[in-house]
Amino acid sequence: MDLLLEETVPGGGHASLIVKRGQSLRVTDLRGGANVSVLLFNATEKSERLNLPDTLKCQHTAKLTAGHCLYSDMGRVLAAIVADTCGWHDSIGGVSNADEVQERYGVGRYQERRNAFYRNGADNLLVEMGKWGLGIQDLLMTLNLFSRVDVTDAGALDFVAGNSKAGDYVDLYAPMNTLVVLTAIQHPLDPNPEYAPKPVKLELSRAEPGVAEICRTACEENVRGFINTDRFFL
Repeated sequence: MDLLLEETVPGGGHASLIVKRGQSLRVTDLRGGANVSVLLFNATEKSERLNLPDTLKCQHTAKLTAGHCLYSDMGRVLAAIVADTCGWHDSIGGVSNADEVQERYGVGRYQERRNAFYRNGADNLLVEMGKWGLGIQDLLMTLNLFSRVDVTDAGALDFVAGNSKAGDYVDLYAPMNTLVVLTAIQHPLDPNPEYAPKPVKLELSRAEPGVAEICRTACEENVRGFINTDRFFL
């Protein structure tokens, strides 16, 4: 990779960056069992953002992995999953909030625990979003990298433990300038009674030409999605 940036996000931490058109962001699970809650926005016009129902509907799947695109509410491709060693990323589980974290793990205030205090996904994302002029009204659908949630025959959501192993990674290619906001926090459905979010590594690089063809040509809907995206830059 033509590496531009390398950063480690500690467990419970958060980060945000713009992945420019033609660049790729690799997210690596360093220890196994990580969860990364992600928001995506058009960096130029932030009212355009990730739309997970459209993403799943137009590709006829709820299992997001290599070859799939992440669509905006304008029918453009905010990111394309061009490589993935994990194999499944959750699109339906949402993100944790303060009440859920306290109910599951107990009180973990900064006053007693200092930097080890218990964080939650919603507040972490809001901290990063505020740096870009975004607020709670913009906290919508989150993609959970490295996590898998199945739906049982009875319609219940079932978190699958051990979906990601140490060293697993996912590469997100940006066909447009995409603002990525993320937090390395436990999945809200993770049954682990211990507060123990895992760290991840971010690597931003210039992508190789043609790397997104696996996604562009995966289905007719993706062909149209890339055309819509390319038209934005004409």
